Amino acid sequence: MPDRPDMRNLPATPPTTPGLQRRQWLGACLAAGFGLAGGASWAQAPSAPPEVQSHWGAARLQGQGRLRYFGLAVYRARLWAPARVDAQAWWQDPFALELVYERALDGAAIAQRSLVEMQRQTTLTSDQQTQWLDWMRQAFPNVQSGDRLSAVHAAQEPGLRLYHNGAVRQTSTDREFARLFTGIWLSPQTSQPRLRQALLDLSA
Repeated sequence: MPDRPDMRNLPATPPTTPGLQRRQWLGACLAAGFGLAGGASWAQAPSAPPEVQSHWGAARLQGQGRLRYFGLAVYRARLWAPARVDAQAWWQDPFALELVYERALDGAAIAQRSLVEMQRQTTLTSDQQTQWLDWMRQAFPNVQSGDRLSAVHAAQEPGLRLYHNGAVRQTSTDREFARLFTGIWLSPQTSQPRLRQALLDLSA
């Protein structure tokens, strides 16, 4: 059976007015790995995106999956790395997480949901919450179907570099932020264990 969302954590019912309000509600529900997750079956592994190749020309696809919410596709996720990523100490390895969105989502809602997902792994101080949420609000644009976000970890320097459709949006040298942010998908405490398993190419 696919993972089911905890209905107690769902935001309020969706607004009836179309447009941005509804997109914000969807973002709060769907962003950063909330919803149904399952592996995606693709005929052939694609080449790494240009921003990943610029860091490691020999990056290979370790795993991939698709996030769904009540049957609706939200994004496809891929994990790229020059060498296999350690599932228990992923933050010590170089890698890139690539998300290809399949629907429009509000950037501010993605940032807010990301912070909630990071708090699943540890207790954040008020300063961390404020600083990291501000970073993510600046980093995440409103996304449309087909848009691509890539988080490159430990590339040219320790930390994180976020790309939107191949262009740099924001960088951080905060190792703890990088660990917890990428842990949204790769930590054992993720809300989407099936998607983690697919990305890390772990046996069932």
